Amino acid sequence: MGAVAAVLAFASPASAARQQTPLVPQDKPLVLSGWTQPGAASQAAWAAARENRAEWEPYGFDWSTDYCTTSPDNPFGFPFRTACARHDFGYRNYKAAGGFPAAKPRLDEMFHSDLKRVCARYSGARKASCDGTAWTYYQAVKAFE
Repeated sequence: MGAVAAVLAFASPASAARQQTPLVPQDKPLVLSGWTQPGAASQAAWAAARENRAEWEPYGFDWSTDYCTTSPDNPFGFPFRTACARHDFGYRNYKAAGGFPAAKPRLDEMFHSDLKRVCARYSGARKASCDGTAWTYYQAVKAFE
């Protein structure tokens, strides 16, 4: 976990400025890895960067997304759209970097973790329904590219 924390410390220009260690595009693999971990801190760092994409323009990240592709973005009212966008981010950027096959299992687990965090907002039968839907989405991405 220490390595992930170190990556996340470099995952925003503001934190880099505080540490007086400028981010440079050569750090792209480290930043990409930090934004595509299963934990909530990684998800938050990615979301913050997504809101400030212009600051990350020198890195050439692909922020495009089709969200949940042909599946509903908000199945049964569960807001999965952002989890799908982060999953797309991981897939597109690791494919471009040539590291997709090795990263795919982690990216799919990241996706499932993001979905489970959505489902944690619910309780009872609604949570069970969300968890089941999240599991189905996860199984689909594991089976397909």
